[in-house]
Amino acid sequence: MEWKVLWVLHPDKKCPMFGTGQHVLSDRSGPSLKQFMDIFSLPEMTLLSSVIDYFITHGIEFDQVHLYKDISDAIRDVHVKGVMYKWIEKDMEQYILHGDEIYAVLNRLVNHKKKLFLITNSPFSFVDKGMKHMVGKNWRDLFDMVIVQADKPNFFTDRRKYVPFRKLDDNGSLQWDKINQLEKGKIYKEGNLFDFLRLTGWRGSKVLYFGDHLYSDLADLMLRHGWRTGAIVPELETEIRIINTEQYMHSLTWQQALTGLLERMQMYQDAESKQVLLEWMKERQEIRSLTKNLFNPQFGSIFRTFHNPTYFSRRLVRFSDIYMASISCLLNYDVNFTFYPRRTPLQHEAPLWMDQLCTGCMKTPFLEEMVHIR
Repeated sequence: MEWKVLWVLHPDKKCPMFGTGQHVLSDRSGPSLKQFMDIFSLPEMTLLSSVIDYFITHGIEFDQVHLYKDISDAIRDVHVKGVMYKWIEKDMEQYILHGDEIYAVLNRLVNHKKKLFLITNSPFSFVDKGMKHMVGKNWRDLFDMVIVQADKPNFFTDRRKYVPFRKLDDNGSLQWDKINQLEKGKIYKEGNLFDFLRLTGWRGSKVLYFGDHLYSDLADLMLRHGWRTGAIVPELETEIRIINTEQYMHSLTWQQALTGLLERMQMYQDAESKQVLLEWMKERQEIRSLTKNLFNPQFGSIFRTFHNPTYFSRRLVRFSDIYMASISCLLNYDVNFTFYPRRTPLQHEAPLWMDQLCTGCMKTPFLEEMVHIR
């Protein structure tokens, strides 16, 4: 099952539990909503829906607040007590892919004199076993520094400003040294971004940081510290594959054509014209639904709701300079390649191709073949 942004009301609000709206409620006194918008949310959403389905199927009454809290506490305990890490470590082959392309990216950056660092919330034992499985036993040679159990997103905020770095030995045991510098090849625990910046001098737009969670990884770094940010969105691979299909391109082109025709021809109000307009509106709605369902029958694309960007999509553009399905996508570009921002037309800046499409003054892709998809 594929999901897009799903909202769950915060447990301190006694309101219906689920919603699938795309907009944050503007009333600050209203219910607060939890955003499920990263890959770690998938098992939580699955567990929530499975338990609710079981209770409803078996006629078991339940309080939504208690249910949400209990499931959230259970998931937190699985993380905090390390149970999840132990399960994964027992079967690396099943849960973690070999990262030949990841190694190629990291090795390429190192060869071009780039400095690499890893900041993760996972414990050292799990990181070490996982990276050895993905990249190889000498994975630590690729990084100038590794920070584990960082407690992101608090690592990036004032809340951890006075939490010092601790050094770990090669076995992951905690050391008692005072940290006055961050040494290459060493493993550090906890700490905070302010000491990280002071000890490394890595500041501003010279730093490009990749993460898979817009808020925990990217928001503070971009808004407060001026780092460049890259978002990892695995679902992008499927989305791109779909938008490159002939069916999608035909459907979208014809939908745009119908929209332009409706806008231009709605001035004709005789009976015959009204009937044609109604048929066009019906056909346009059918094509809109068809195009949306190509991505997912329940929710459509994670990036659009029909023609509007989703909330996730707007946040993605706000907090990331670039986004991609995997960091291995960088292998397609030279190390010194510059990504330039694209101009997105505003509502009053009608794209030229739409006028050309509606007036027929320029050949539009697939226009001659529209008859085959109607």
